[in-house]
Amino acid sequence: MKYSDIVHRCFRCGYCKFTDDYQEFNCPSYRKFRFDTFAPGGRMWLIRAWLNGEIENSERFQEILFSCATCGSCVEHCAFTFRDDLVNIFISAREELVNSGKIPPAVRDYFKGISIQGNPYRQPAKERGAWAKGTSIECYNGHEYLFYVGCVGSYDEIGMRTVRAVSTVLTKAGISMGILGEKETCDGNEVKSLGEAGLFQSLAERNINMFKELGIKKIITLDPHALNAFKKDYPDLGGEFEVIHYTQVLASLVESESIKFNPFPAKVTYHDSCYLGRHCGEYDAPRSILNAIPGIELIEMEQNMENSFCCGGGGGNFFTDILGGGADSPDRIRVRHALATGAHILAVACPQCARMLEDATKTEGVQDKLLIKDIGEIVSECLTGLKR
Repeated sequence: MKYSDIVHRCFRCGYCKFTDDYQEFNCPSYRKFRFDTFAPGGRMWLIRAWLNGEIENSERFQEILFSCATCGSCVEHCAFTFRDDLVNIFISAREELVNSGKIPPAVRDYFKGISIQGNPYRQPAKERGAWAKGTSIECYNGHEYLFYVGCVGSYDEIGMRTVRAVSTVLTKAGISMGILGEKETCDGNEVKSLGEAGLFQSLAERNINMFKELGIKKIITLDPHALNAFKKDYPDLGGEFEVIHYTQVLASLVESESIKFNPFPAKVTYHDSCYLGRHCGEYDAPRSILNAIPGIELIEMEQNMENSFCCGGGGGNFFTDILGGGADSPDRIRVRHALATGAHILAVACPQCARMLEDATKTEGVQDKLLIKDIGEIVSECLTGLKR
C-alpha cells in the first residue's frame, strides 16, 4: 500500500480529533461513534495492524475506513510532519480494499451507478441538463467559461434549485459561460476518495479529452468537490485548466462593484464546506459576498473556517450513508451549531452540504426556525441590478 512506510509514525496523541483550542471534537466520525477506532489515529493503528496481518478485512473494518468523511480536519490539527498525507493514507487503504473486491455494498453500488450511467443517481444522461429548461443558459460553444454543474446539481432537487439560481445570477452579470448538458459526466472526486483509482482515471481522462476537444480553458464549478478534483488531480493526468468556484466569481463581481443588491434583512450564519475551505483554501469569498449585502447580519458559528465542523457528506458518505443518522450525526450537530447563533438562515456554498443540512433541519424538527440557502440563492433573491 502507498504510504505504508509512514503509517507507524502515528502514536495516537489525539490532537487530530480536536479543534485548535481543544474545546470540541472536530472529527465527524469520532464525534458520531465515540470509539477511538473511528478517529484518525485509531484508523492509522488499524491500518497498520491490517498491513501487518494482525487483523483481517471485515465488515467492521470496512465501516471504520469508509465512514471517514475525508473532511481534512485531522490534516489541520495533527502535530506531525506526515499530517498532509493523513487523508491520502485513508484513501490509499480504501484502494487496497477496492482492489481486493471486499467493500461495503453501498460503495459497490455507487461505483456501479457511475460506471454504467455516469452518475450515482442512475438517471439517463439526457436528463442531466433538464434543470436548464426555461433558463437562458446555453450549451458550451466557445464561451469564456464552462459552467460545470456536477451530479448533485444535475439530479438532486435541492442541487437543481441551487444551480438555477447560480446560473441566473452569473448570466445576468454578463459572464460568458455554457454547460455540457447531456455530454457532462461525473468529475470523479468521490470515486477517488472512495478508493476506485482506475475508475477515477477513466472519468478524468474522458473529461480532460472532451474539455480539450471543445477548446475549454476556464471552468466555473458549482460543487467544491469538482473544484478539488479539477484543481488537484486533473493536472497530473494532463488536464491543466483555470478552475474557480462560483463564489469566487461572485466575490470578484462584488469587489468591482459590478453587481448591486436590494436590502436583505436577515441574521445569517455560514457553513464552511470542507472541500471549498480546508481542501481548496477558500474561506473569504463566501463571506465577502454575504457582508456586501445590505441588511445581512453575519454571525459566525463557534466552529468555523479551519475549525469548521463537517456536515458528514464528504468522502462519498453523501451517497453511501455509511456514517449514518441519529442525534450525533454530523449534519444534525451542525444544524444545532447554527441554531445556537440565533441565525435564521444557514448559508452554504456546496450542493452536497445544502442537501445534508436541509434534511437535518427536518429530522431535528427546526425547518421553520432555520432555512438552508445556498449563497447563489440569496444573491439571486436580492440582486437589484448590474453596473454598466
